[in-house]
Amino acid sequence: MIRVCLVDDQALVRSGLKALLQLLGGIEVVAEAADGEEAITVVSLSSPDVLLLDVRMPKLNGIEVIEALSRQSKLPATLLLTTFEDDNALIQGVKAGARGYLLKGASPETLLEAIRAVAAGGTYLYAPLVSDLARSGIRESCADSTYNLVEPLTERELEILRLMASGIGNREIAEALDLKEGTVKNHVSSIFSKLSVADRTKAVLRAIAAGLV
Repeated sequence: MIRVCLVDDQALVRSGLKALLQLLGGIEVVAEAADGEEAITVVSLSSPDVLLLDVRMPKLNGIEVIEALSRQSKLPATLLLTTFEDDNALIQGVKAGARGYLLKGASPETLLEAIRAVAAGGTYLYAPLVSDLARSGIRESCADSTYNLVEPLTERELEILRLMASGIGNREIAEALDLKEGTVKNHVSSIFSKLSVADRTKAVLRAIAAGLV
């Protein structure tokens, strides 16, 4: 059972999400909050596996909540709930420690996939939904973080990196490319090494910054 905390200033959104998550199964909503300050308190008390966090809220916004929980070493796997207009928040949220983000209009299947991914230690960063403005912001934010590309990515690694950027996991990538899952894992490890990153979110951010996806 994945324990989730819902944070959104709109009661209707919270109740809708809660009802949806209960229908999906395997997920328990253990806490709710209507603003940023309340979010910090309820997360500290309930210790959820996953935090579904609205970006725009009273008192403290989503980014400030992430930063505060990080300072307290109490930040759970966090998915930002965002809209296309929240480009800067998306960039800052991922840099602050969010594991990914979802549009509020995401399908139930996408929501479940994202929650399961971050609860398992993964990420859910859906690069095709990043607007041109967000891409520019990511490139600017990464401009000073130089790194040495040990060797160029192979065509297969680029193919896998682009699929990673779509938010799907190793199993789905393996099915899409007709490869064994272990082979995909090896390619992903090689991609991390060549890009000098430790996880999928940073790999996708660096790929966006470099214009690879």
